[in-house]
Amino acid sequence: MKDRISANIVFIISALIVFSVVLWGVLSPENMTGVMDLIMHTMIEQFGWFYVLATALFVGFCLFLGFGSYRHMKLGKKTEVPEYSYFTWLGMLFAAGMGVGLVFWGAGEPLSHFEEPFNGAAPGSEEAAADALLWSVFHWGIHPWSIYAIVALGLAFAKFRKNLPGMVSSAFYPLLGKHIYKWPGNMIDILVIVATTVGIATSFGMSTMQVGIGLSEVFGIANNEFLYLMIILVVTLIFIISAVSGLNKGMRFLSISNLGLAGILLIAALILGPTVFLLEHIPKTFGSYIAALPDLSLFTTPYSSNEWMGDWTLFYWAWIISWSPFVGTFIARVSRGRSLIEFIFGVLFVPAALTVVWFVAFGGTGIYFEMNGMQGIAAETAAKPEIGLFLVLQNLPGGLLLSIGALILIAIFFITSANSATYVLGVFSSGGDLDPRNLTLVVWGLLISSIATVLLLTGGLEGMQATATITAFPFTFLMLFMMLAIFRSLKIEGRETHQVDPKEDW
Repeated sequence: MKDRISANIVFIISALIVFSVVLWGVLSPENMTGVMDLIMHTMIEQFGWFYVLATALFVGFCLFLGFGSYRHMKLGKKTEVPEYSYFTWLGMLFAAGMGVGLVFWGAGEPLSHFEEPFNGAAPGSEEAAADALLWSVFHWGIHPWSIYAIVALGLAFAKFRKNLPGMVSSAFYPLLGKHIYKWPGNMIDILVIVATTVGIATSFGMSTMQVGIGLSEVFGIANNEFLYLMIILVVTLIFIISAVSGLNKGMRFLSISNLGLAGILLIAALILGPTVFLLEHIPKTFGSYIAALPDLSLFTTPYSSNEWMGDWTLFYWAWIISWSPFVGTFIARVSRGRSLIEFIFGVLFVPAALTVVWFVAFGGTGIYFEMNGMQGIAAETAAKPEIGLFLVLQNLPGGLLLSIGALILIAIFFITSANSATYVLGVFSSGGDLDPRNLTLVVWGLLISSIATVLLLTGGLEGMQATATITAFPFTFLMLFMMLAIFRSLKIEGRETHQVDPKEDW
């Protein structure tokens, strides 16, 4: 456990940095928006290739770990067994890593690409439809999960094999040694906390937008900034009370229930929607994804502007990188006792397969409606991605009931994610203490809500994209060094256990 003074330094400095961003947005919103936008566009044009290359390296490293000579190494001691059954574990992974994003973009992204194709295809054409589903699956498939996996593995090896504090800086012990307890480790933790706060705030803001549009579509409530503020206020009160009162069992129950609700909506879309069209598109999209994966993984635009890449691919990679310490911490916690081959298969491939089904079900249904006489869905979704899911559900039998279910789904994902994120930030800023002080939890809860409010009201979705892209940049370098630390840790563990057979059960 890091000493209290060091933990207080990390907490105070990181909180002041986040508070400064909030204050900047409150006092000079136009200046903040302009500066963030300028920095983001400069970074996209000059360093877009770096995000693309780094994310491709993350995927390659995960494949090496899962299928290389270390594949039987366990995340824990040699005799440890997994705490959760395989299917329970997979369900928890899916809820933690993709819940908010899939609900927001499941219909929003395919319909946006269908309306505004990237590769020169005619809007509304069959080519645009196929590309829309392909790009959506690519953005939510193996690549984002490889980012989560790197952070989770670094934390798991440090915590479960070396009994180090549950801090991201602990993952660098193979490179820094005891310096993780000094200023190098403090700097890493501060950077992680700031990046994570922005990533969480971006998700918080998107959920607020979707709850607002859902209330408007289902109940006719005016969707405006006042409604956004009321949503943030109510949700903040709920998750802060939950965080400081220890209502975690209730939150876990809500999380599990939400998986069931998400499954019901998915089955409803497949059965009540254009079933044959969707079932034909699932293998088609999956095949297209596998075939195009190498090219898409290294895709850049040297002969044109990076604007589209910045709006989509680069934003996703940056947002997920900034969000990854939170998700990685959760994945590490529930993956103790898994072998590397089990871990990589469960964290990369199973969620990617489910992602294909999800995007085809909701995005494919919207595309089918648009191509068969219900024009306007795609254009409206391209302008407001948060409305896409509700437009699709409203055109299915029992649309009102399904829309209410979707609104409940979003609200629970929203609350449980914010509650968990507050706790993780509290742990990160308390030297790895698994029981952070209530004051620390309240401060992070208020800061998450504040920065989400500022980003939402000053720049909307574009403002959140800009801030996530900027803050994730330095953390990407840390992740590259984290890969080196993981590899070094594996080599050390291999020597210490005198590995002679790669099939040996660690």
